[in-house]
Amino acid sequence: MGNEKYTKQFIAGEWVTGSGNDTIANKDPFTGEVINEIPTASKQDLDRAYQAAKEAQKEWARTLPAQKQEVLEKAAAIFAERKDEIVELLVKEGGSTLIKADIEWGATLQTMKVAATFPLRMEGKILPSNIPGKENRVYRSPKGVIGVIAPFNFPLVLSMRSVAPAIATGNAVVLKAASETPITSGLLIAEIFEEAGLPKGVFNVIAGKASEIGDDFVVHPVPKLISFTGSTEAGRHIAQLAGGMLKETALELGGNNVMIVLDDADIEKAAEKAAVGKFLHSGQICMALNRIIVDAGIYDRFVQVFKQKVSQLQVGNPTQFPTLIGPVINSESIKRIQKEVEESVNLGANQIMGGEVNGNVMSPVILTDVKNDMPVAKNEVFGPVASILKAGNEEEAIKMANDSPYGLSGSVYTGNLHRGVEVAKQIETGMIHVNDQPVNEEAHVSFGGEKDSGLGRFGGEWVIDKFTTVKWISIQNEERVYPFWG
Repeated sequence: MGNEKYTKQFIAGEWVTGSGNDTIANKDPFTGEVINEIPTASKQDLDRAYQAAKEAQKEWARTLPAQKQEVLEKAAAIFAERKDEIVELLVKEGGSTLIKADIEWGATLQTMKVAATFPLRMEGKILPSNIPGKENRVYRSPKGVIGVIAPFNFPLVLSMRSVAPAIATGNAVVLKAASETPITSGLLIAEIFEEAGLPKGVFNVIAGKASEIGDDFVVHPVPKLISFTGSTEAGRHIAQLAGGMLKETALELGGNNVMIVLDDADIEKAAEKAAVGKFLHSGQICMALNRIIVDAGIYDRFVQVFKQKVSQLQVGNPTQFPTLIGPVINSESIKRIQKEVEESVNLGANQIMGGEVNGNVMSPVILTDVKNDMPVAKNEVFGPVASILKAGNEEEAIKMANDSPYGLSGSVYTGNLHRGVEVAKQIETGMIHVNDQPVNEEAHVSFGGEKDSGLGRFGGEWVIDKFTTVKWISIQNEERVYPFWG
């Protein structure tokens, strides 16, 4: 962890000390140890990064596809070689368990490999015309500079999900690292791309406080698009700022994800999947289960089996395998989660398990008899709290699932796959999985939410479209005659 680079900003291909007014104390959420301290970036640092990106992007856009691929493939190879170190960083900096860190490392590598195919997928079109002698061409090109704001929870994959496709499609990037995980959400990525030979200025990393540079990051005139992963509240603010400048956004925001367990479901398997989908990374995942809606006919049996499955999960030290539930990111989050549980119990929820706190580790909580209007069901808990709701039938379960402003991911468990698909089609969400839990991401498939869960899609052809623009160029091959000239 003693890498001096990890205390600096990465601007125009150089590691420089931030000139801001504050310091980021990067702490291990399990031990409380300060890993390092980073002088924050100032508005001047931010401007230098954006100007460097703007200048470097022009040449990078003209770089041959094979040369772009070579850099991306080399970055992926370096990333693969450094697996053990990267997993250790994810565990130490973000409180990831070894299980979660391994999943994140694999998903990030896949994201990089898929992005390496993008330089040869920048397709245009030739379209017919109704005007004699005219040919219509549609050219695809990079947007220019993309600003990326990283989250703390899956810092590597959720940063790389924007960074790698943006670079692959010929854009330059300025990335604002997450203050809770500045190394794995930014500085490590800069180091890897630097070693891979990415030209100076194409990728820049800023570590700074939102209070000092947050709004300026969005409203700066250089970036054409702001990509943000985080809370709906912050995303709404970013969208308002960007909209005022007619600047495009790609927003992956909060979730209130549901698993519907239908009356014909295999209860053992559904309970297992629900336990993983709820408690992986202590529930600090935008796609994690927030509500488990179970048919009344199997409700009591499901609760019994689910409690049994959850009691088998290992809680505590994230460096020990097979711990699944490690620390929550900080004590403020613990207090918020406890408050929402307490308020929900006061409204009639029944706490049948958990809630003990040791440092930043919270043992898994199970609440039954939860209603949609309780805090743990209305809000994105983002912690190790499972809320189980009862539905009278399939129709009521669908209605309850949709009774939320969010629509990111979800799950349907059933003994009949066709029935599961028909239910899934009725849920207002960007992603939903039949007979699996909701935490799924594959780099070649569309990823994103509906309603308050975001705008736009990441992944595969969808992110290519999002991070590029098209221009219509028509060619008049023969003289066009206009009748008003006589």
